[in-house]
Parts: sequence; C-alpha cells; structure tokens
Amino acid sequence: MRKIKTAPFLPSEVEINELSETRAQVIAYPFENGYAVTLAHPLRRLLLGSSIGYAPISLKIEGAAHEFDSIRGMHEDIAVFILNLKNIRFRIKEGLDRAVVSYSFSGPKEIKAGDLANEQVDVVNPDLPLATLNEDGELNFTLEIAKGIGYVPSEDLREEVDSSAITLDAFFTPVRKANYSIENVLVEDNPDYEKIVFEIETDGQITPVEAFANALETMHSQMSVFNQVLDINLERSSTPASSGELKAYLVPVDTLGLSARSFNSLDRAGIKYLGELVLMGENEIKEIKNLGKKSLDEIQQVLAEHGFGEEFELDEETRAALSKKIAQLKE
Repeated sequence: MRKIKTAPFLPSEVEINELSETRAQVIAYPFENGYAVTLAHPLRRLLLGSSIGYAPISLKIEGAAHEFDSIRGMHEDIAVFILNLKNIRFRIKEGLDRAVVSYSFSGPKEIKAGDLANEQVDVVNPDLPLATLNEDGELNFTLEIAKGIGYVPSEDLREEVDSSAITLDAFFTPVRKANYSIENVLVEDNPDYEKIVFEIETDGQITPVEAFANALETMHSQMSVFNQVLDINLERSSTPASSGELKAYLVPVDTLGLSARSFNSLDRAGIKYLGELVLMGENEIKEIKNLGKKSLDEIQQVLAEHGFGEEFELDEETRAALSKKIAQLKE
C-alpha cells in the first residue's frame, strides 16, 4: 500500500568494490522505483564523456615532412608509428595541463612505450611496441601531450600546435567501459526499491573510482547553474545519509540495555532509535513524561558510551539527514 510522502526515499548505502587497478564496481541503494535509472543514465554518459585523460596532440619527427613519409632505418612507416603512438596512454606529472618532450633513439633497438617515460611523463602501458630500428637507424622526435576530456579531431587542434608539427587526433577518454545494471532490493517488506550496480573500467591513466568521482563533480557543477536564480542547497545530498554514517544513530533503543522503567518511558513517548535522543538533547529528554532522575542519568550514560556525551555536537547537515532518515523508518 502506498503512503503519502513529501519527499522521495533517500538512498543510504554505497559500496565500492575495487576488482583491480583498472576495474571497479560502484553500488548504491536503495532508490525508489524509477529513480535509479534517472541517476544512472546521465552518470554513465558523464563517465564516458567527461573523464579526464591525457593524449599526444602533435608530433615532430626529424627527417619527416608529413605523416605519409618514412624514416631510413625504421621498419615502420610514419603512419604506422603514429597509430602505435596513439595507443600509448600517458600521464603528465606534477599536475600540468601540457608537456613537450623530446626523444632520441639509435639502432639496433626495439622501442617500446616504456622508453618514453621520463621526469615529465609516465606511461601506463609500457610494454606496447612503438617502433623498430635497424643498426643504422636513428629516430629523433618531439611530442606534445595534453590533458583533456573526450575526443578532439586533429582538424580542431591545428591552431593550438606548432605549424611545422604533425597534428594528431586526441583520444583523451580514459574510460574503456561504463555500464550499469539495476536490481530490485527489499526495503521494509517492499521489494520494489532499486539498486544501481556500475561496472567501470579504465585504461590506467586514472582509477575507476577517480573517474566516477569526476562524473559526480561534473554533474554537480552543471546543476549548480540553477543557483543563479533559485536558492537550492545542492550540497544536501552529500551528507552522511549517502555514505552510511548514520548507522551509528539508528541503534534501536530496545538493544541499549536500559532498565525496564527507562525503556518503557521512551517507548510510550514513541522513541525507537538512539538518534532520536541525540536529536533531542538533554533538556528535551528531561521533559519526557514519567522519566525520573535515575532514568535520565542512565540514558545520559548510554549516550556517552556510544560517543554522544555532553561534549558532542550534531552539525546541521547531519541533523537534517538523520531527522529525515528516522521519519522514513517510522512511516
């Protein structure tokens, strides 16, 4: 049977399963029916389109005028060399947005991606083949690597790079896979609540959890434009209610080991959870009907044992989230 509500149910559980350095699951629940896909679909698009990565955007090769040229002593044509180069996943060190790095190799040598790592850049996939030089082969080139999102074709980058360089298509996106599934989950005998299970895989430039955090930050920043004309507290959803930290407040009072007199007083007042006592504070607790001095002392001792003694202060965000959660549980 449906009940009248003034707000949708607020999900309270998040789980992160890091399966490897490049694969992870992010699970969130419980959502009311229909809310899971409303959140999951745009987050998937943001994971694929706004995750930050690094890519080479221009190339200068000594002795080569264009991408269809060749280098004496190198097995690969320039076109093949560029294809191999685009598959290398870089990371710029020290948080810079761009890096210009120069390399010099002489044969005989099989050059791999790891040979391009230096004090300016790291290489995520060091075993990837790049080029092979004969005994008389020599390869000197300069590479510009940039930080960005999505995909930018070489035509759009020509004004940003040196006119004498070969402009490269830039594949910044570090997310290889971003899928989600929605499962039903039971909440208070209602099987219609939903759970989102995200499956995220990256190329190693950033971790899947970092990619997911980027997507959330992008979604939040896009929504914040409405604050220019509307007074909306978009920070509200990032309170402990979304991280499971409310669990410590949701201990049932019948498990606190209170005396029968103290428990009966709280039960008659409709108090079911420890968090209700935390919300009330000492003065309000004193006003509970038929609660004597001995019972008050006992309750205060229990609160102190759970970390909510006289010195404890509840911040406003947690107070609002806790009040809402308890109201939902008591509906």
